[in-house]
Amino acid sequence: MPERKTWQLAAVAAVAGLALSAGAVAAAGPWDSGQRKAERAWAASRAPEAAGEGGARHEPPAPAPSAPGVLTALGSPVPPPAPSALADALEPLLRDPALGTLRTASVIDTATGTQVYGKGDGDELVPASTIKIATTAAALLALGPDHRIATTVTAAPDGRKVVLAGGGDPTLDRDDLASLADDTVRVLRDRGVTRTELTYDVSLYSGPVDHPISPNENISPVTPLMLEEGRLDGSRSGPAPRSADPADDAARAFAEMLRKRGVEVKRPPVPGKAPDGAAPVARALSAPLSALVERTLTHSDNDLAEALARQTALASGEPASFEGAGRAVGARLKKLRLPLAGARFADGSGLDRAGSLSAALLSGLLARAADPARPELRPVLTGLPVAGFSGTLKSRYAEDSAGTGMVRAKTGTLTGVNALAGTVVDADGRLLSFAFLTEGAENPAAAQSALDRLASTIANCGCEPSGGRPGRT
Repeated sequence: MPERKTWQLAAVAAVAGLALSAGAVAAAGPWDSGQRKAERAWAASRAPEAAGEGGARHEPPAPAPSAPGVLTALGSPVPPPAPSALADALEPLLRDPALGTLRTASVIDTATGTQVYGKGDGDELVPASTIKIATTAAALLALGPDHRIATTVTAAPDGRKVVLAGGGDPTLDRDDLASLADDTVRVLRDRGVTRTELTYDVSLYSGPVDHPISPNENISPVTPLMLEEGRLDGSRSGPAPRSADPADDAARAFAEMLRKRGVEVKRPPVPGKAPDGAAPVARALSAPLSALVERTLTHSDNDLAEALARQTALASGEPASFEGAGRAVGARLKKLRLPLAGARFADGSGLDRAGSLSAALLSGLLARAADPARPELRPVLTGLPVAGFSGTLKSRYAEDSAGTGMVRAKTGTLTGVNALAGTVVDADGRLLSFAFLTEGAENPAAAQSALDRLASTIANCGCEPSGGRPGRT
């Protein structure tokens, strides 16, 4: 039985990376068909002397032009920022009234794991979408970056009953569903079947289907079977009109695909489980978990975050429910020896205000993800939006900001709640992780700008112990 392996997400990430690289190189000068015009002109001017009367002359190539480094090499033997200098740089910004009535902060030097700045860092606040850092880290710890989520079709031995079973992949799309239909019809035809009954199995999950904020355009009903995240407008991120019953919609779409391929479905599909003796006849696999994690973080994908939390629950022997997923995520993170006292994982997406995390926990998770001994957590870093370039930070940083291109961070926004947690390379080449959590802001745009200034200040900061100066210009 063929297995469909979806590589699109990884390809998109690679293309995006190449695009960023190309943009950076293009800024260095004019290009024409991949060659700098100045270099081509220089080559043309050298052509007559390069070839003599009897053939080509082989001159040694000229040295390649070079430029001085812009940044100190990452990991260079420079001291970490001095806590007093970081405090001088950050505390005036943390007093900005735009941040609301509560604000906490934690900055960690990832090379040593030492916190170099903290303010209320152990206090538990509503994390909003920054909780996705915890959700994705736990999923990677539980399943590994290569894990794929399967959607399966099983059939009775006589082919008269077919079951579409959801495995928890919200990214299942129409191409995947068509591939499942192709494989299913091929098997049924081999058995001489042209008419069947279709049911769909959503028994993998338990507990409430609706998120506490539902119905809401930010999240679909949480079910293990859905097509394109239950989105009804063809979008891939952000708020969208949602299906009231994504599993039923997916099953009906699958039934229609079977009909178009010559297998009649007797009646509309209904929920049910595979009959005795049924065996798999088709399977579609999601992209690797590493790519799903990156998509979750870059686009703050709520449906995918809830799915990953439930995958963690299933791998941990917990019920695949909001409560079971919360226990499983906490148990996985506990193994990292991080400050979890008081943390509550009410959901995987951060839409539930009942969740609570500390800045120390978030910055510590990011530091663990940067640890060379934890390569399985690296997608937590590579999935973070890049300031001024991608995801939820694409439009939040000005071109001339010190943080543009340097800050990678997960955003978090609910009414009155604003957060930012990520990594940044400071002016001395030290990789620092940070988390800022705030509550009580009245103007979300002003609060976001204040958070962005905090992260940019870390990027601009040398903050050497000897100099004691808060930053560089």
